[in-house]
Amino acid sequence: MKQDLQQIKKAKSGDAGAFAELYRTIYADLYRFALYTLKNPMDAEDAVSETVMDAFTSIRKLRSEASFKAWIFKILSVKCKKRFLEYGSRPQALTEDIPDPDGMHNLAESLDLRTQFFRLKDEERLIISMHVFAGYTSREIAKILHMNDNTVRSKESRAFKKLSERLGDSGRQGKEIL
Repeated sequence: MKQDLQQIKKAKSGDAGAFAELYRTIYADLYRFALYTLKNPMDAEDAVSETVMDAFTSIRKLRSEASFKAWIFKILSVKCKKRFLEYGSRPQALTEDIPDPDGMHNLAESLDLRTQFFRLKDEERLIISMHVFAGYTSREIAKILHMNDNTVRSKESRAFKKLSERLGDSGRQGKEIL
């Protein structure tokens, strides 16, 4: 973490190589977040690219090096939300296999989970993605989405309950599903 903070300081001072290194370490998380949120590999790539460009051009405005990850995910979540508004609810199928990083699910369970995840409403997917993939708290999500944090917790809870019911797994709850 200390090395990351040094890289962030270098990037803030204009070191493009340091920013490139930061990007390399966070790209997979950014892409996974965008892909699960937007359901389309090309849209996810575009959102991540736009995010990285915005982050690179405005990194000098970053107040605290320790909040780099939250800062860049906030930029990405705004890009994803903007795409929801631009495209509406067009039907899209996930065409790219997303590897299971822990190797804990078999292929059938993984595909079923993804299918059910993509059947959630856009807002529900966004909230779950922000929490699970980006690590935001409900309070942080509420602030970004301009909602009450109790509303965010309720929507997240209902979304996880839907997933659990659709998967026929009442034993697992919350983040355990994903």
